[in-house]
Amino acid sequence: MSTSSTFSLPGPPNLASSLNARRGGAIPGLRYREVAPADPEKAAEVDRRLEDWARRLDLFPEAWNGDFTGFQFGRAVVLQHPEAVDLERLTVAGELLLAENVVDSCYCEEDEGRGGERRGLAGRLIMAQSAIDPFHGIPEHEEEWRLGVRADGPLRSYHFALQDYADLATPSQTDRFVHDIARLHMGYLAEAAWAETGYVPRVWEYLVMRQFNNFRPCLSIVDAVDGYELPEALYARPEIQRVTALACNATTIVNDLYSFTKELASDPTHLNLPQVIAANERCGLKAAYLKAVEIHNQIMDAFDEESAVLAATSPLVERYTRSLSDWVAGNHEWHATNTHRYHLPNYW
Repeated sequence: MSTSSTFSLPGPPNLASSLNARRGGAIPGLRYREVAPADPEKAAEVDRRLEDWARRLDLFPEAWNGDFTGFQFGRAVVLQHPEAVDLERLTVAGELLLAENVVDSCYCEEDEGRGGERRGLAGRLIMAQSAIDPFHGIPEHEEEWRLGVRADGPLRSYHFALQDYADLATPSQTDRFVHDIARLHMGYLAEAAWAETGYVPRVWEYLVMRQFNNFRPCLSIVDAVDGYELPEALYARPEIQRVTALACNATTIVNDLYSFTKELASDPTHLNLPQVIAANERCGLKAAYLKAVEIHNQIMDAFDEESAVLAATSPLVERYTRSLSDWVAGNHEWHATNTHRYHLPNYW
């Protein structure tokens, strides 16, 4: 793959106009399934437990208080897991979600002012992976590793969230999550490499990157949170892997679309699907944004059609595809209604 590109990013949209246009609600023309609002009492209780967990582990300074409240972790997991067995499992889902965001913010995101840096990212991410995929060696080195993990907030978040998840999931489900975090880290590294070299990927290259740098670890846990297991032999089948990937890819494009103005306001060179389409097709950002909506809809159609076929093969597969669909639908609702974080561009 070339390390440079003849394309150039078109730059940010008219942000002043965007900020005044729309504050919340669904993207016009976007395909999604409506869901019931999150139970506010349940969401508040999950938030209370998560904040207590984060404070006990000293995961973030007081300056992050507004971010914690604005992200709405509790409401996110309540929406994403409507069939969760209990509050304990919802809280663990929230711990994993919080930990993934702490690592991303502190290690990867330069524009957030929390220490993230592209240079040297691989070294930080391999240590992050070890926080959930333990180091095995001689006792002296293992103890040094344990001390290193406990000395760093992002590493602590991964380590203790995974411990809590392993207490309620099967070993197979836990190992699945660990491998999907490794996929996520590969996506982080690809995005960082392109940013460092100024490479603007082709649309298909960008979508390949986003199949790794996406929400898959969150969807890896849907069966454990809902109180059952899709066995590894069944989970590994190509057709199951395909519908899982389609669900993950659709919801990741949703994130690109809802976070579009937020990201470009802080970093006009930030890669997202509309930016990449505009650069490749030499079109304006509005046309590119609407094309990204069409791509999302085609992926959602494929997920709905193929998962319906698979669901008819067994009750267990039907339950799994329903859990995936619930997560995708709930996550869309969280994006569409989280006006603290997101607003839509003035394109309609």
